[in-house]
Amino acid sequence: METKTEHNNKIERIKELVTFLNEAGRAYYSESREIMSNFEYDRLYDELVTLETETGFLLSNSPTQNVGYEVLSELPKERHPEPMLSLDKTKDVAVLKSWLKNQKGLLSWKMDGLTIVLTYEEGKLVKAVTRGNGEIGEVITNNARVFSNLPVIIPFKGRLVLRGEAVITYSDFERINEEISDESQKYKNPRNLCSGTVRQLNNQITAQRNVNFFAFALVSAQDVDFHNSRNEQFEWLKQQGFTVVEHRLVDASDVEEAVQWFADKITENDFPSDGLVITYEDIAYGLSLGRTAKFPRNSFAFKWKDELAETILKEIEWSPSRTGLINPVAVFEPVELEGTTVSRASVHNISIMEELQLGIGDKITVYKANMIIPQISENLTRSGNLEIPEFCPVCGQKTVIRKQNDVKALYCVNEKCQAKHIKGFTHFVSRDAMNIEGLSEATLEKFIQQGFIKEFADLFHLDRYKDEIVQMEGFGEKSYDNLMDSLEKARKVSLPKLIYSLGIANIGLSNAKLICNYYENDIERIQNAKSEELVSIEGIGQVIADSILEYFGDEENVRCFRDLLKEITIEPAEGQEGTEKKLAGMTFVITGSVEHFANRNELKEYIEQNGGKTTGTVTGKTDYLINNDVTSSSSKNKKAMELGVRIISEEEFLKMLS
Repeated sequence: METKTEHNNKIERIKELVTFLNEAGRAYYSESREIMSNFEYDRLYDELVTLETETGFLLSNSPTQNVGYEVLSELPKERHPEPMLSLDKTKDVAVLKSWLKNQKGLLSWKMDGLTIVLTYEEGKLVKAVTRGNGEIGEVITNNARVFSNLPVIIPFKGRLVLRGEAVITYSDFERINEEISDESQKYKNPRNLCSGTVRQLNNQITAQRNVNFFAFALVSAQDVDFHNSRNEQFEWLKQQGFTVVEHRLVDASDVEEAVQWFADKITENDFPSDGLVITYEDIAYGLSLGRTAKFPRNSFAFKWKDELAETILKEIEWSPSRTGLINPVAVFEPVELEGTTVSRASVHNISIMEELQLGIGDKITVYKANMIIPQISENLTRSGNLEIPEFCPVCGQKTVIRKQNDVKALYCVNEKCQAKHIKGFTHFVSRDAMNIEGLSEATLEKFIQQGFIKEFADLFHLDRYKDEIVQMEGFGEKSYDNLMDSLEKARKVSLPKLIYSLGIANIGLSNAKLICNYYENDIERIQNAKSEELVSIEGIGQVIADSILEYFGDEENVRCFRDLLKEITIEPAEGQEGTEKKLAGMTFVITGSVEHFANRNELKEYIEQNGGKTTGTVTGKTDYLINNDVTSSSSKNKKAMELGVRIISEEEFLKMLS
C-alpha cells in the first residue's frame, strides 16, 4: 500500500521531469542544441509515463500530451450554483481574536489575482469559471488547461469542485512589461495583467504568460471524509497535485504572532497578495453559522493598514502618449508617504476619474499601492467639476472617448499629432535604446515644433540648426557641444538596442536580443523575417511576431529605418572569446543588491554578452542564483536550495569568467 509521502514524492518527481524534458525539447527543436542524449530523453520520458499512470496525475504542459491551442469567438457566461460572496474584512488583529473565540482557524494569504472555480469529473478537468460578479462568471476552461501548474488529470475519480486564485508572479509581470516599449501600454499591476490573460480568447497567449493557480478552498469532493477539518482538505488537495495557498493553523493565543509572520514574509513573495484570510478549521461549525446578505460567516479577511495622507487636488494634467491614449494625472499638494514626498498620481482613465467624482480643490486621501505607486484612495469632497478636454493638449485636434470592456478612455486620433512623435523620440533616445544624453522630452518637443526633426535620422543632422539651438532657453554653446558628442557616440550601437529603439509594439530589449541572436545579427534577414521563423524562437510568440511583420511591412517605416542605417554603425555582437563559451547554455537568476556592477540590469547585460541567459524566477532549469547574501532566507534562496540550484556571490561569478 502506497503511503501519502510516497505518493507526494511521485507527484513532485513528475513536476521535475516535465520541467526537465520540456527544457530538453526546446533546446533540441528551437535552439539546435542537445542537453541530453536521445537514450537519456527516452528513459526519462518513459519514467514520466509510468509515474503519470501510477498516480493518475497529469500536468497540462506534460510532454506526453499535445495541448492544442484554440481561439474562441467569445467567452460563454455561466451562473454559479450559489452566489460567491465577498468576505467581511478588518485591519485590526483584535477583531480576528474576538472572531475566533475558542475555535481554531486556518490563516492563509489573500491572493491578489482572479478567483476561479474548477470542476473535475472522472479525474479530468471539465470546467473552469471565473468569479465574475459573484453570481455569473465566464467559462475559461480553454485557458485553465494551459495554466503552468494546474493538473488536467488527477488521481481522484469522483466529482471535485474547488476554488483558487489565478495569479501572475511579480517576476513574470516585470518580464512581460519589459517587452512593452510604450509606457502607456504597460500593465499597471500583476492583477490587471492576470485578469486580461485568464480571459483571453486565444489560450496560446495565456500559456505564454505563465499563469499559476493556488487552491484556497475545497467546495466538494464526492464521498471523501475529511474528518471535519479544513486543514485535512488542504493536505488532500496537495496529494491530488494542486498547489495550495500557504497556510498556518492558529487560535486566539497565537493569531497575532502568525499575522506578524505573514507580514514579515510578504516582502519576499514573488506573488501578489493584498492581505490574509482566516477560516474556521471546524468545517461543520463554520457552515452552521450561515451567512449575511453580503458575507459568509465562516471566513474573515485581514488587510494591512495603508499609510494615508490627506491633501488638496490642484489640477488634472492630460498626458498624451505615442499611441494616442491621453492619460489623466492628478496633481496635488505635496505630502509625505512611506518616507518620500509625492505630489502626483495617475488616475489611469476617465472611468476612474468619474467614479471618484474628482474636482479641482477637492480634499482627497492618497496612499502608495504596495508601498510604491501613489494612488488616490478617496475623494472626500466629490465636487465632480472636472471637464474632459474636447481637444488634444498637444495638437489641438478633436479628442474621442472610447469604451472597451466597460472602461472609458480619452484618445487623440490625429495621426500627425506631435505627441505621438515626441513619445517615439523619447523612447528612441532613452538609456536602454540609443542612449543619447541631453535630449529630454521637453527638448525633443521643442525640436519637433521647430521642424528640426521629423524622423530618427534627422537627430544626427541637428548641427544644421546650431545657431537656432544655442539661442534656445536652457541651451548654449556648452550644452550644444555636449549634445553633439552624445550623438556622435550614439552612431555606434548594437543591433538589439537599435531594434528596441524603434519602438515596435511588444518588443522589449530582451525580445530584441532573442530575435537578433536567432538571425545572427543580419539586418536584412530580420527585415524579411517570416512568421513561422519568429514563432519558433523560444520566448517569441505570435503577438510579437505579428508586431515585427507589421512594422517592417510598412513602406514608410522601412524607408525611415534605411535612412537611419546610413547614419550609424552596427557594432559586432558582444561577447569575449573564451568567456562566451563558458556561459553558453547557462541560465542565471539575479537577486539582492550588486556591488561590482551599477545595477542588476548591467549584470544581466554582462551575462547575456557572454552567452548566458537570465530569468526572473528560480526553476529546475536555473543553473545559478546570484545573490551576494548567499545565506539569506529569501524566497529565491529557499527555492534554489529546494531545487539544488547553486547560489553564488558576484565574486564567485566573476571568478567563473577569469
